[in-house]
Amino acid sequence: MRTPLSLLALSLSLLSAPGAMALSEFGIEGMGVVSTKANEAQATIAPDGKRIIWASDRPGGAGGWDLWQATLRDGRWQDPAPLAFNTAGDEVDPFFSHDGAWLYFASNGGSGRGGFDLYGVMIREDGSFGTVLAMPVTVNTAADERRPAVRADGQVLLFARNGKGTQGGFDLFVATAQGRGFNAATPLPAPLNSAADELGGDWLGNGGALVFTRVAGGHSQVWQVGCDYGAAAVPLGLSFNTADGQTGAPVVDASKPSEMVVAGQAKSPKAGGLDLYRLRTPAVAGCR
Repeated sequence: MRTPLSLLALSLSLLSAPGAMALSEFGIEGMGVVSTKANEAQATIAPDGKRIIWASDRPGGAGGWDLWQATLRDGRWQDPAPLAFNTAGDEVDPFFSHDGAWLYFASNGGSGRGGFDLYGVMIREDGSFGTVLAMPVTVNTAADERRPAVRADGQVLLFARNGKGTQGGFDLFVATAQGRGFNAATPLPAPLNSAADELGGDWLGNGGALVFTRVAGGHSQVWQVGCDYGAAAVPLGLSFNTADGQTGAPVVDASKPSEMVVAGQAKSPKAGGLDLYRLRTPAVAGCR
C-alpha cells in the first residue's frame, strides 16, 4: 500500500457549559465501500443525498490521494469509483456547495500557484462534472490552501492557509463572494487562530459558528466555536475526539444538516487506519 500522508499533511462542541451531554454517534460510514482497509479522509454528501465524495489513498486511483465517489442505492452506498479528474498528485478535501452546483477540493497535482491550491468544478444537471477551474488569485497563493467550505448561503468561503503572517502553521481564512469569484481572503482572529494548526472546517449555519480541525503535537481534534470568535473554542463531545488521537475533517451533511461526517480513528467500529464516521451536528446557541 502506498504510504499515506499524515493527517496533518492530509487535512494538514458543545458551546454550552461543562457537563453538557456528548454528541450522538451514529457509527461508521459505508463500511467496506466508503470506509475500507485504506485511509479515508474528508467526505461530503450532495444536497440530494444520493452521492458521497471523499478522499482515499486506496489503490485504483490516479496516484497518491484521490477523490472517490459512491452512490446511494437501496439505502446503502454502492459502486465506489475514482473521479476522472484525479491527477498523479493528491486530490483531497472535497466539499459540495449547498445548492449542488459546485464541487470544491484541494490539489497539489495541477499547475497551481504553489503547493496545494483550491479548485472548483461545476456539476451539470445530469450529475457529470464540467471543467476543473482554479480558485482566483484572491484565494490561491504560493502558500498551501486547504479545506474549502462555502457557507450555506453561498456568500463566504472558509479555508485553511499556511505561510507568512499566520498565528502558527495553518490558520483559518475567509473570503466573501464577489460575482462568481471571491474577494481577497482575510484571516480569522486569535484566539480562534492559534499557534497550533487550524486546518479547515465547516459552517454551522449562516451566523458564523464553525466546527473545525485543530492539530497540535502530531494529534488532531475537532473543535467548535460560536459566532463570537473572541470566545474560546471547545472540543466536540465525541468519544474518540481526544487530545492524543486523530480526528478531523468535519463536514455537515448537505442533505441532512442535523448530521455530519468526520474522519477519525475509533477503536470500534473500525475498517482501516483513518475511517469516516457519522454523528449528530452540534447545536448552535447565541447566533443571529
